Amino acid sequence: MLGLHPCSVKENFAQELALIETVLNNEKVYAIGEIGLDLYWDKSTLQIQQEAFRIQVGWAKERKLPIVIHCRDAFDEQFALLEALKDDRLFGIFHCFTGNLEQAKRAIDLGFFLGIGGVVTFKNAGLDKVVENIDLKHIVLETDAPYLAPSPIEENPMKAVI
Repeated sequence: MLGLHPCSVKENFAQELALIETVLNNEKVYAIGEIGLDLYWDKSTLQIQQEAFRIQVGWAKERKLPIVIHCRDAFDEQFALLEALKDDRLFGIFHCFTGNLEQAKRAIDLGFFLGIGGVVTFKNAGLDKVVENIDLKHIVLETDAPYLAPSPIEENPMKAVI
């Protein structure tokens, strides 16, 4: 998988994308990603994140590759972009999906799988309530280790066995 992560999209993003495209043209790549929008750390780069996303989606469509979307604090903006770019060549996964049920259904309607990782085990995340309302055929299990590990086990699980 190869792509320019939205947190790495800076003023020189065109040069970064040119380097990535060179590798993309010379190596076997199975997906374009993580690409998308991240407004958690820096909202000032939204426009260039959107442009970088459009370019990379174009690569994926040309090569009939899936995209892997990183979306943090930007679901409305991400869906607007996807709806504008939607055609039968756009597909992929919402990596480490953390949205609500409405957002999950919207992603699925756009032809995307939901990547579900350790966050589903966090009591306050609410993702468990989303997942229980989604058909398993729309879910991809992810680890994203070590960043989004499951909630720590508070008690030794072997005590119940002994």
